Parts: sequence; C-alpha cells; structure tokens
Amino acid sequence: MKQIVYIASPDSQQIHVWQMDKEGLLTLLQVVDTPGQGQPMAISPDKTHLYIGVRPTFGVVSYAIDEQGLLTEAGMAPLPGSPTHISTDLQGRFLFCASYSMSCASVSPIDEGGIVGAPIQVLEGMTNCHSVNIDPTNQIVWVPCLKEDRIRLFDLGADGQLQPHRPEAVDSVTDAGPRHMDFHPHRPYAYCLNELNSSVNVFALEEAGTLPRIVQTLDTLPSGFADTRWAADIHITPDGRYLYSCDRTASLITCFSVSEDGSTLSVTGYQPTQTQPRGFNIDAKGHFLVAAGQKTDHIEVYRINDETGLLQPLARYPVGKGPMWVSILSR
Repeated sequence: MKQIVYIASPDSQQIHVWQMDKEGLLTLLQVVDTPGQGQPMAISPDKTHLYIGVRPTFGVVSYAIDEQGLLTEAGMAPLPGSPTHISTDLQGRFLFCASYSMSCASVSPIDEGGIVGAPIQVLEGMTNCHSVNIDPTNQIVWVPCLKEDRIRLFDLGADGQLQPHRPEAVDSVTDAGPRHMDFHPHRPYAYCLNELNSSVNVFALEEAGTLPRIVQTLDTLPSGFADTRWAADIHITPDGRYLYSCDRTASLITCFSVSEDGSTLSVTGYQPTQTQPRGFNIDAKGHFLVAAGQKTDHIEVYRINDETGLLQPLARYPVGKGPMWVSILSR
C-alpha cells in the first residue's frame, strides 16, 4: 500500500507532499505553491483528486493525484465564503464547505473528471459553522455551529440539495462550541469535539423512531488544566478502537479507548506534541498519526500502539509556515 501525506501551510501558501514508508518515516516528494492561503483539504473517495480551500479569493482548487501521489492543478471554482472545512459525500459527487467567518455552508458539484464546480446551494445563517460531515449512510449531513451550541442536520438529496432533517438540529452543551466530528466506522455513534470547553460528546445515532442524543460527555484535558481551552481536531482509527483529539493551548493530543459497542470513551493518556496542533490525521491502517504544529512549522509522526492506542514519537519534519491541515492518501 502506498501512503502519501499532504500538509497545507497557509502562511507560506504551500502543500508539502510526503511519501510514508512502512515504518512511518517520510520522504519529501513535492512542494506545491497554492493560489492563495490553502487551509482545509479533502481527498476524493476514489483517491484521484485532492481538494483544498483557499483565501483571500474564496475558492476550492482541484488537484489531480498521479500514481506517485504527486499533485497537478486541474481546476478552481469559487466558494461563497472563506473556507474553514471541506469534505465530500461518500460517492464523491458533491463537495461541502463550511465558512466560519461567513456563517454559511455550501454544496458544490464534482464532475465525472473529479473537478469541483461552482456552488449549487448556499445555506446562510449557520452561525459560525465549523465543519460539514456526511454520516456513514451518505444520507444525513451534520454541521456543527460553534456559536449556536448545536449541530444542524440536513438530508442529502440525489441532486446534492440539502433539506432540513427532522429534527433540524441536536443540542450540544451550553458554551461548549461544537467544532469537528468523526463517526465510528462500524457502530451507530458519532463523536463531536467542542472547541470552547475542550470536551467531546458521544452521540448515539438515529434508530427508527428515535433522535440523535448525547450519551457521554468527557473532558479532553488533564485534571487541573487552568489555561484557555482551545480544542481543534478529532479522528478515530479505522478499526474504531481508538479516538484522538488535540488542544492548541495545551499542545496535547489526548488518547481515548473506545468501547466495543462505540458508546463509551475512556482517556488512556496525553501526548505532548508540536506547539499549537491545529490539525492531525491517521493513516488507513491505523498504524500512524501525523500532527501539524502551527507555531513550530513542523509536523510530527507517531506510531499508534496496537495494544494501548498510546502514541510513540517517531520523527519530526519541517514544512511550510503555519501548517494547519493533514490529509493522508492510502491506496
């Protein structure tokens, strides 16, 4: 399996492309200059394209990925606001974008060649929405709205249009600030990281006649932490056994074990990492975690202990200025 790591560094307007070997060590393959400050990235489900949202001219750039993992710009389309988070549906037909500063979310078509087009729908009044997340059924879109303390829910139509789900939203915890999410790969649970109080909510997903509901809320920081809480990113391993979150003030990655049924998290440890970890990601085999230090201009690679989920530092590498986003291609 070939594994390629992409790092977006907006302050230097670059994407660094690295090849990861079977031991988790990286070799630099390419440095791409982006047409603007590139922040959120997403890889198409068929693994042929990388998408990146850019500013100050708000848009999304489509890059074709060749057999070696190298990038070639293939198109650019406008977005209605500064892109904070982008993702695709599971079939790779639509790209979703959340704009925190513009409080809007949008849907853009992806053509048969993998190129993103201009938006076909813009949803406004989504106060400080921070991410757009498709559920494992490819039917319901979850949009955490940080300043609303709730997650808006939408049904995804065959034409890409989003319509309010019933219920239209699920509440988070007051003053928590829901930000990023991930879904259990096999069980009906979702995990939402709250930026303002650095907690994680476990949501039981809908079953017939029931609503999504919080079944657990857990602090992600050590007892006695007294500084400003500033959580950023969250990801689960492909086997669903371990979950990780990061906090930018503490410069920590928190390690959780996940119960067999997916309903319960337990903190197993805290891993100091690069200063101000804005983003991280996990490879498709669940062997390695790569974290970006926004204030160190470096990334760090960790081996995930298969028995405990704890992280073992392997190596750190210089990248561009202010690295914010990590995407990993496995094919």
